[in-house]
Amino acid sequence: MGSNVSDRPVIGVTTYVESARYGVWDNACAILPRVYFDAVDRAGGVPVLIPPIGSGQRDIVGRIDGLVLSGGADVDPKHYRQTPHERTRNTRPERDAFELGLFTAAQEVGLPVFAVCRGMQLVNVALGGTLRQHLPDDLGYNDHLPTPGVFGSQAVRTVAGSRVRDIVGEQLTVHCHHHQAVGELGRGVTATAWSDNGVIEAMESSGPAYLLGVQWHPEEDATDDRLFTALVQEARKRMGENR
Repeated sequence: MGSNVSDRPVIGVTTYVESARYGVWDNACAILPRVYFDAVDRAGGVPVLIPPIGSGQRDIVGRIDGLVLSGGADVDPKHYRQTPHERTRNTRPERDAFELGLFTAAQEVGLPVFAVCRGMQLVNVALGGTLRQHLPDDLGYNDHLPTPGVFGSQAVRTVAGSRVRDIVGEQLTVHCHHHQAVGELGRGVTATAWSDNGVIEAMESSGPAYLLGVQWHPEEDATDDRLFTALVQEARKRMGENR
């Protein structure tokens, strides 16, 4: 592992395969907003981007010290035993399958995991939970995704005694961009932050392995890397234990 030559843990970050234009080219590419890997770098980790292809998930988790499951497209409802809502669209079957396998492999070896937006939803689905497919149906408004391509904001309150409260405090205002959310919680996770309208904004594992998910986008705030720093610290701790 990279930890043999450095005390900076290697943090894998999942990517999207999407059509992208650059120079004279227009191709299918593995892409990720730069803010993710900048946040990992500022937090003291070495970011490594993981494309959602192949079946080498166990090989991958054997070579990294921590994992960020990034945001992106809706998770296919077939993975949580529901039929698609008319607003559940543009799913990515290849990415779903790869990341579900990657998360399972990470859990098997106790790899620290930090899940962002879609990442938190995918973790909940992997653990047997469900999603609320279209929040405006439940809430009557769309504060969580006010304009496509523009982040909204939400006031979030954390639960006393939780890991997320230890990291970010009792309350904060966050960047958000999602029309879905965690519904019934999966096995072994607890809701540890909420918005005022009853949306689960964070969840974490009650087990020994570090698992924290947030519904918001902390990578969008370059002045606050606490959640990424917490992951890097856990990854560094695991590196020490495995030496």
